[in-house]
Amino acid sequence: MHNYAMTTAMFDPEIYAKRRAALLNRMQRGIAIFPAAAEVVRNGDAHYAYRFDSNLYYLSGFTEPETVLVLVAGQEDNSAPRTILFCREKNPEREIWDGHRFGPDAAREQFGFDAAYPIAQLDEKLIELMGNQPVLFHPLGASADWDARLIRLRAAVREKSRSGLRAPDEIHDVRRLLNEMRLFKDEHELNIVRRAAAISTAAHERAMRFTRAGQFEYQVEAELLHEFCRHGARDPAYTSIVAGGANACTLHYVGNDARLKDGDLLLIDAGCEFAGYASDITRTYPVNGKFSAAQKDVYEIVLTAQAAAISRASPGHHWNAPHEAALRVLAQGFIDLKLCHGTVDGVLESGSYKQFYMHRTGHWLGMDVHDVGDYKIAEDWRALQPGMVLTVEPGCYIRPADNVPLALWNIGIRIEDDVVITAQGNEVLTDAAPKTVAAIEEVMRHE
Repeated sequence: MHNYAMTTAMFDPEIYAKRRAALLNRMQRGIAIFPAAAEVVRNGDAHYAYRFDSNLYYLSGFTEPETVLVLVAGQEDNSAPRTILFCREKNPEREIWDGHRFGPDAAREQFGFDAAYPIAQLDEKLIELMGNQPVLFHPLGASADWDARLIRLRAAVREKSRSGLRAPDEIHDVRRLLNEMRLFKDEHELNIVRRAAAISTAAHERAMRFTRAGQFEYQVEAELLHEFCRHGARDPAYTSIVAGGANACTLHYVGNDARLKDGDLLLIDAGCEFAGYASDITRTYPVNGKFSAAQKDVYEIVLTAQAAAISRASPGHHWNAPHEAALRVLAQGFIDLKLCHGTVDGVLESGSYKQFYMHRTGHWLGMDVHDVGDYKIAEDWRALQPGMVLTVEPGCYIRPADNVPLALWNIGIRIEDDVVITAQGNEVLTDAAPKTVAAIEEVMRHE
């Protein structure tokens, strides 16, 4: 029985203060500006559920909309760096309708900023703060409105040149610095990722136990969401894929409205978000609880490919090593199934395997399900290092075609786990989600 009882840790402003200090050190000079994500109207008077901006949250822990974080690396007079928050003012009337607001004073005190101001004062204060700063750092391209706004504010600073203010001469994308920080997870972050992985692992097992022929995909999806929510993960990290039969051969299928058929496979790619961090698991299993011979043959190839990839997810290997290992296993498997012909090297060189496997074997994982961080340094794949978190997810998708044996038509399989690189090798966070043929059939044995 899984035990998920866990008291939410008290907010520790020191964690976020250290991150801000680290970024300021990387900046060395200039001013960095991080706006919150915008609230988005769904229809009428209803909004989509609000999700904070990952970068702003990473540096502050603050989750309210209409917020901007400003980091000032210091003036040319060697004044100390400053961290400043702009947020909504306290408003008892609006709080009756929309809930608690910290307001600038409480935000400054509780979140550890040097200063905090009402968001209505943002433009006025930014013109002042940008003055005599040589560099403006900002997530360039993330928002055309914000790009334009900062250009206008820089122009307003330039108009004050007669009073001795100079506008920033350079504008840099701050993500070049911040993404590298976010790529390496500290123990605080890893504990949250482990929690997200554990919740999602239980959800996949729950889905397996629930699944029967005749159900709709969305009914299985409801089981996943129920398990997420009851353990404090209110939202999925991305739109869940619950794909029965031929739907599993569509990589990003999200209709989730078809009826499950006896004899088909069900591919589920789903993970929760917990405390701002994503999990990402894929399992594929038979709707009736028993793999057919053809399904088992394909499944074992994908499972072996995943094991080969995970074995290469460790220090001493580069980012692409797990993908390369998986490809060799898949290519040999496709030859054995008579989907491809020739040698493994020939299949890889010709790319004929791409008819059945057309995506890469993983991605970074963190606050975003496809998390930030470069995969190459200059022209070389980057080395895997402790603290990195990635997915390992080989697959096989066999659509009907003249060159495909009939018994393999519409078999879509993907197996995905979340992996932390450690000094000793790796930690597979989601390994407890059943994935061998024997384990899956045991969990799904219908009494």
